[in-house]
Amino acid sequence: MRKLLFFAALSAAAAVLAAPEPARSRASIRSGPMLGYADLTEATVWVQTTGAAEVALRYWPEGKTAERRTSASLSASEKTDHVAFFVLSGLEPSTRYSYEVLIGGAPAKFAGGDTKGTFGTQTFWQYRTDPPDFTVAIGSCFYANETKSDRPGKPYGSDPAIFRQVAALKPDVMIWLGDNVYLREPDFGSVTAMKRRYALARQEPALQPLLSTARHYATWDDHDFGPNDSLWVNRFALESLDVFKSYWANPTYGARGIPGVFGQFSWGDVDFFLLDDRMYRTPQRLPESPEKTMLGREQLRWLKDSLYYSRAPFKIVASGSQVLNSNSRDESFAHYQTEQKDLIDFIVKNRIRGVLFLSGDRHMTELIRVTPDGFYPLYDFTASPFTAGLSTTLSKEEAENPLRVPGTLVNDAHNFGILRFRGACNERTLDMEAHDVKGVKRWTRTVPGTELTPPLRPAAEPQPWRGHSSCAFLKRPS
Repeated sequence: MRKLLFFAALSAAAAVLAAPEPARSRASIRSGPMLGYADLTEATVWVQTTGAAEVALRYWPEGKTAERRTSASLSASEKTDHVAFFVLSGLEPSTRYSYEVLIGGAPAKFAGGDTKGTFGTQTFWQYRTDPPDFTVAIGSCFYANETKSDRPGKPYGSDPAIFRQVAALKPDVMIWLGDNVYLREPDFGSVTAMKRRYALARQEPALQPLLSTARHYATWDDHDFGPNDSLWVNRFALESLDVFKSYWANPTYGARGIPGVFGQFSWGDVDFFLLDDRMYRTPQRLPESPEKTMLGREQLRWLKDSLYYSRAPFKIVASGSQVLNSNSRDESFAHYQTEQKDLIDFIVKNRIRGVLFLSGDRHMTELIRVTPDGFYPLYDFTASPFTAGLSTTLSKEEAENPLRVPGTLVNDAHNFGILRFRGACNERTLDMEAHDVKGVKRWTRTVPGTELTPPLRPAAEPQPWRGHSSCAFLKRPS
C-alpha cells in the first residue's frame, strides 16, 4: 500500500513538473496610445488593450536612455474597459521624452504600428522669453459606420482618412468639440453598449497617428451624451459622464461638486475653457425665462469668474453648440436668450479682452461674428463635420446669414479647423483656418489680439488689464 501511495505521489509531482507554465498575457494594444493633457512637469498617456493585462510605461528624455524610468504598473481589466491611464509627474519642463508601452513587462506594438513614441512637457517661457507659437486643431462629428446598428440605406459616415490630414499638419493640441462618438438606439439603455461604441470609434486605424502625436482635450454634445438633442433629463447622464472620463484625458471635470465635462486648461499663453452644453440643458422649445438654461447657474458662474480671472491675451471658449448664431433654427445658445445675454453682458461690462468661441454640431463650418454696442467683435468658429453627413441644404435665413463672415461657409466637404497662435509677448495674433478632407485650405482669417481688446474707459475709471503678467520680463531695465 505504501508503495502504491509513493508511486502515486511521484506521478503527481511529475505531472506538476511537466505541466506548461501559465501563459503570459496575450493582450495587445487595441487603441492608442493617446496623449492627454500636459503641463510643465506632468504629462498623460492613455492606452486601451485587447484584453486583461498589466501595463506600464518606460520613458526617458530624448537621447538619454540611461535616464530611463518605468511607471507603476496599471491593470487594464474589464472593470476599466481595458483602459490604462498614466499620469507621469516629476518631469522636466520644456522637455521631450521617448517612451514605450510595456504589456506583461515586454514592449508592445502601438495600434498605429510603432513601438516607440514621444511626448513633451509644455514650454517654461513665463518671465523668460516670448510665449511659444503653437497650433491647435479643432473639429466635431465623428460618425463611425457599423452596419448592424446603423439605419438602412447609404452609410452616414464618410471615409475617416480626414484624421490623417489633421495629423499631417502636426498640431500641438487637438480639441474635440462634441459628437466625438455617435451613440445609437441599441446604446442608449446600456452602459456596456456605450463603452463598446466608444471603443469601436477609438480603434479607427486612420485616427491612430493623430492620437499619438497631438495632446487631446474634449467636450461633448448630444450624440456622445445620449440620444439626439439630449437634455439634463437623460436617465444615463451620470453614466455617460463616467464613460466619457474613461476615454478622454482632460485635466479636470466639473468644479467643486458640480459634475460635468466642463473645465479649463492653458497652453502657452492662451487659456481654453471647455463647456458642458448637455448636463444642465433644459428644452430649447421652452418659453424664454430665467429657468431656461443651457449651462446652468453654477457652470455659468464658473465661466464668468474664470474669464474675469484670466489674463491671457486669448480666452478660447469651446462649446458643443453654437454660441452666437441667432439665425439658426437648430440648437444654439442664442435660443437661451436670458443666459446668453447674461454672459455677453458680463464680458462687455467687465471689458474682458480676447474672448473667442469655438463650436461644433452643425455639420458645416462657418465663422459667425457679432459686435455688441461699443465693444470688440465676438467670433464663433464652428468646425464640423469630420465624417458625419453634411448640411448641404440650408434655410434661407442660414444661407444668407448676415452674421456669417463672408467666404467662411464650408458645407460641401468634410473638414476641420486650425488655430495658429503666434507673435511676441503682448503682440499675439491668431490665424483661423478651415481645411477639407483633401487637405485643401478653404479659408483663413487673421485676428490680431488688438482687435479683441475693449475700448478704454474714461480716464477717471480703472483701466482693464491689457498686458500679460508673465511678460513682465519685458519691463526689466536693459
